Order: sequence, then C-alpha cells, then structure tokens
Amino acid sequence: MKNVLIVAGREFRQILGMRSFWLTLLILPIAFGIGPLAQRFLDKHEPDRVMIIDRTGGGEARAIEQRFTIEHNRAVLGDLSRYVQRHHLEGADRSALWAQHDRWYSDADVARFVANGGVDAAQAKLKAAAPKGTPEFEADKPDYEVVAVPPSLAAVPDARLDEALKPVLKPSGKDAKPVNYVLLVPADFGASPLVRLWANGRPRSSLVATVQDVLTRDLRTRFLASQGVSPSAAQSASVIAPALSISTPPPGGGAKESMLVRSILPLAAAYLLMMSLMLSGSWMLQGTVEERSNKLLETVLACVSPEELMYGKLLGTVGVGIFMIAVWIGCGVFAAYATSGAIADMIRPALDPLSSPGTILAMLYFFVVGYVTISVFFLAIGSMSDSMRDAQGYLMPVIMAIILPITILMQAVLAGNTGGVMMEVLTWVPVWTPFAVLARLGLGIPTWEVIGTGLVLAAFTAIELVLLARLFRASLLAQGQRPNLAEVVARIRGSAAGA
Repeated sequence: MKNVLIVAGREFRQILGMRSFWLTLLILPIAFGIGPLAQRFLDKHEPDRVMIIDRTGGGEARAIEQRFTIEHNRAVLGDLSRYVQRHHLEGADRSALWAQHDRWYSDADVARFVANGGVDAAQAKLKAAAPKGTPEFEADKPDYEVVAVPPSLAAVPDARLDEALKPVLKPSGKDAKPVNYVLLVPADFGASPLVRLWANGRPRSSLVATVQDVLTRDLRTRFLASQGVSPSAAQSASVIAPALSISTPPPGGGAKESMLVRSILPLAAAYLLMMSLMLSGSWMLQGTVEERSNKLLETVLACVSPEELMYGKLLGTVGVGIFMIAVWIGCGVFAAYATSGAIADMIRPALDPLSSPGTILAMLYFFVVGYVTISVFFLAIGSMSDSMRDAQGYLMPVIMAIILPITILMQAVLAGNTGGVMMEVLTWVPVWTPFAVLARLGLGIPTWEVIGTGLVLAAFTAIELVLLARLFRASLLAQGQRPNLAEVVARIRGSAAGA
C-alpha cells in the first residue's frame, strides 16, 4: 500500500504541475464570475420595426400601435408580479396590481397600472421595501416599434408597393436600419377583409395575432353597426372578454419546474463527472505514454510491481478528479450564498437534494466508482500505446461511445422524460450507469434500482480491474505496433496463464 500511495502522490503532483490543469480548473469559476456580465453584453434585443400604411385615415394604425403598447405593458406587469412573488415583496404595496398574483391582467388592469406610474413607480416602492442584496427588476424592451411612413412611400399606389418596399425591407446602406414588417390596410377595408403584410423574414406569431385581433374587432364592430346596433353598443360588444382568475405556484414551484430544479445538482454531477474524467483520464494517458516512450517504465518497475503502479495511477487520477470537483462545487456554493442574481436564485433551490443522506451517499458512490470504472479504459489505452498518435486510435472510439449516449440521456432528463426504454438500458449498462443514475436522481429513480445498479457496477468494476491488471502487466514493456483486439485478448489470457 505504501508503494501505491507513493505512485498516487507522484501522479497527483505531476498532473497538478501542468498548466493545462490550472487553466481548465479556472474555467468554471471564471464562468460564474463573468456569466451575468456576459449576458448583459450579449443581450442586444432590439424591437422589431413595424411600418403601417393605413389608407383608411389612420384609425387602424393607431389601434394597432396602441395594442402593441398594451401587450408590452401587460408583459411587464406579469414579469413584475413574478419578481415580487419570487422575492416576497408584496408588503411594499398590497393594493398594487403587481402584488396580486392570482389573475390574468386585463386591458383595464394594464391601463390602471400605467395610470399609477407604471414600472417606475413600482420600482420606487419596491426599492424601499426590498432587503439588501435583492436584485433590481429590469423590464424587457418592447417587442415592436411602429415607425412613420415616409411621404414618398405613402403616395405609392397599392399595386406598386411590392417594388417600392424592397429598399425599405432590405436597405443597401451600411448604417440604414431595415423595417421588419410593413402592413397595408387598404382604403376599402371593411367592405373587404383583405390586408397585406410584408416581412423581411418569417413573421412572428405574436405580431400576426395582434394585428388579427385589432382588425377582427373592427370588422365585428362594423358588422354589428350594419345590423342596426348602435356604434357604442357595437364597440362594447367587440371587446367583451372573460375575467380569468389564475392560481399559479411561485417561480420554480410548479411540478415540472421543481423537478427540473431538483435535477440541476444531479445533472451537474453527471456532467462534471464526464468532464473531469475526460480531462484527468487524458492527462493520465499522456503521462503513461510518455513514460513508455522515454523508457522510464523500466526504472519505475524496478521499484514497484505493475499492480502497484496501476493502482497508484488510478488512485492519483481519482484524487485529481475529486480535487477538481471540490473546487467547482465550492465555487457553486459561493455563487449561491455569497452573491445575488439569477445564478444564485437558481443554485440555492438546486442544493435541496443535499438535505437527503441517501441522495448524498448515492452521488458519492456512483461518482467515485464511476470514476474508477472509466479511468480504467484510459489506463489500459496508455499501457498499450507507444505514442499519443497510437493512443488516439483507441481513445476516440471510447470517448464517442461514452459521450454520445450520455448527451442524449441528459437532454431527455432536461425535457422531463422520466421513463423510456433507452433510459433504462443506459442505467443498467455499467459503462453508462454512473452518469445515468446521477442524472436520474432528480427525477425520483426507485431505491431498488439505485441499489441494483450499484451492485452491478461494483461487480463490473472488480472484474474490470482484474482484467486490466493482466493487460497492464503484459503490455507495459511490450514494444512494436499497436496491438489489435485479438492480441489484447491473448495478452490477458497469457497473463492469466502465467499467473
């Protein structure tokens, strides 16, 4: 055991002495640090520019622009209500609309919200009541901006608009801003329901729905008026709508949201296991190949046995992986409790699984045993390769066989798929078991399945270590071309016969 620990310490120090190790280790802390800032700089959402050519006198254009404003204010009010609910700020003004979360905000609610000062007045009240460290509410930009129609374009006949709108939708000037949509409301609208829409891309469904809603209400008003209904009654009838009382859980409290939040930590553990394995395994493989090519193994084997060298390298690699994970988890906990903002709000509830001793033990077991199980493949490849070029021939198929199914599994978990034949298969195949069980812990995997897969994984790893010891002993000092599958089997059998 003393020799194993000596080899493990040497392997650990050798990997920690690599610059690539420290650069990789700092990636996640840097991401936590610059993530919120990067989001601010990358978010360059600008409103879509809409031009409305209204041949009816301008009433339809004003109604559509007013509807854009109402829908934007409704979205802001809804987001503000969720913000207040998330941070428990209802006490700032319990009579305010944004403190009432059980409703769908009607046009009258939106008009009242704007009349009371809108988001600026709400923020002033919330700042006075919010505890220190509460992130400030930021309203999204409007989705649409109505731009004026140039006089030259307003005079163009309807039949010639197709040609005249080309430079508007796709201008050639370097600094010219394109118009995203042009809507034509013909002079005979009402007698004919036809309107035209030009777009410089696939039109957004929200734009089409808003235009249809506004123009449909006008058509209904015209129709009722033609049937002898007074204009005021016709107008009132066109805007009749039910008042919806909606009961929703707080942000993150819905069934699917809660499941996804609980899955964040297990999924992160599976992802970090895969990431650290690929990195530390590659470093261990590179070190083994360099020792073979530089003829250092003869000197090492004069002091330790092949088995002691193998177990020492595995132990050192597992130590490197656990060190990396510990640093990353520490950064995540710091981001959750020492900072504020969207990242902290997401991480804190994601740490809830750590309150269950069973979950903690399962995560530790499958992480450590899974690390050994996969590291064995890298060590076996290193023992048979005289150069990194030879190692790549084995390494790429192994990496692809491990990563591709796990990627599909993680996507299924994020989509909320709790069952499926493929998920069960991946859970019971030992090579993929650590990743599958870790990823499924947030979905509520049965206890018997955790225990069963844990026993299968332990048996597989034990057999794997026995076979690797034979291959490792037979391949360490072997020279020549890269062995094929038959030669690998022969080395394992030969070593067994020699033993």
